[in-house]
Amino acid sequence: MFDEFPQEAGLIHLNHAAVAPWPKRTCAAVKAFADENMRVGSSHYPRWLATEQRLRERLARLMNAPAAEDVALLKSTSEGLSVVAYGLNWAEGDNIVLPTHEFPSNRVVWESLQYRFGVEVRQVDISADDPEAALLAAINPRTRLLSVSAVQYARGLRLDLPRLGEACRSRGVLFCVDAIQQLGALPLDVQACHIDFLAADGHKWLLGPEGLAVFYCRAELRDALKLNQFGWHMLEAAGDYDRSDWAVAADARRFECGSSNLLGIHALEASVSLLEELGMGFVGDALKRNVEYLIDLLDQTSFEVVSPRDPLRRAGIVSFNHADIDLPALYRSLMDQGVLCALRGGAIRFSPHFYTPAAHLERAVELATMGYDPTNGVRPR
Repeated sequence: MFDEFPQEAGLIHLNHAAVAPWPKRTCAAVKAFADENMRVGSSHYPRWLATEQRLRERLARLMNAPAAEDVALLKSTSEGLSVVAYGLNWAEGDNIVLPTHEFPSNRVVWESLQYRFGVEVRQVDISADDPEAALLAAINPRTRLLSVSAVQYARGLRLDLPRLGEACRSRGVLFCVDAIQQLGALPLDVQACHIDFLAADGHKWLLGPEGLAVFYCRAELRDALKLNQFGWHMLEAAGDYDRSDWAVAADARRFECGSSNLLGIHALEASVSLLEELGMGFVGDALKRNVEYLIDLLDQTSFEVVSPRDPLRRAGIVSFNHADIDLPALYRSLMDQGVLCALRGGAIRFSPHFYTPAAHLERAVELATMGYDPTNGVRPR
């Protein structure tokens, strides 16, 4: 599996929580697709559509959706969440519950409803020991929806989705999940978690391109989302261009108004094929070992790990800080030395994947702990 990631010598990729590198097979798929376009144009378009269908089926299996018909292919997580936000019928005084410190995708879209429809957005501090209890305590009879990130983007807190989903289902509250920081990193089961809506871009843990995302809508709720975008592709008879009457597709394709991103589809299908071949049990276990080892390495330094210690509360994100170091300068120094990482929420964020070699983790921590020239803004220890 490691030959799928032939990265340049000296490069240490610990930024899968932002933008991941592609596997070798994904690069090959894109090259082959481009070469075919150059040589024979759209001669094999039916084969391209078969790849699209294969991707839907792989994604459905990846999150245990009941059927591929429950999967839509959209542009981004933000678009998927917007389909939900502007598809539901709101009444003034309705409220939405979400955690504080969410990534803007899972905050701005809900806040926009305050001005349009008078919907209250209840942001809940989940920094205490029982984040699920805090979220559920904020639900009242006017709560229509709970929306959470499966894994918090800055410090990597993983929420108990089955607990939240079961509570929402029993209370008649819709459950929406931004799964971009879990899907492809750890197993995820939309049915076991009682998830009504899920959105996740393909460019992080799924190891695919930007500009293509999976959107899941529970079949029973499709008709509850009014449509705000219309076009040829979302029609039931999408290939019958001369037909004057029309109806929207019965399946999740109704959320895809226009032409498919077939270049992105070929790329993501190849990436997800790798995860499926390995199995998400294997991928998740390997990632957990890397995260555990990275935390152990950091514990031997003067850095403070601010990501969760409980293995059940973390996925692939390990964030750390230091009271006596200029973290932005440290971040720039790491990036300059080939350690791809991020600065999020007042901490350096490392995010390895299942294939990341232990030697890369060791070298990254070594570079982080080395003394730097104070003129660069990093105070040496």
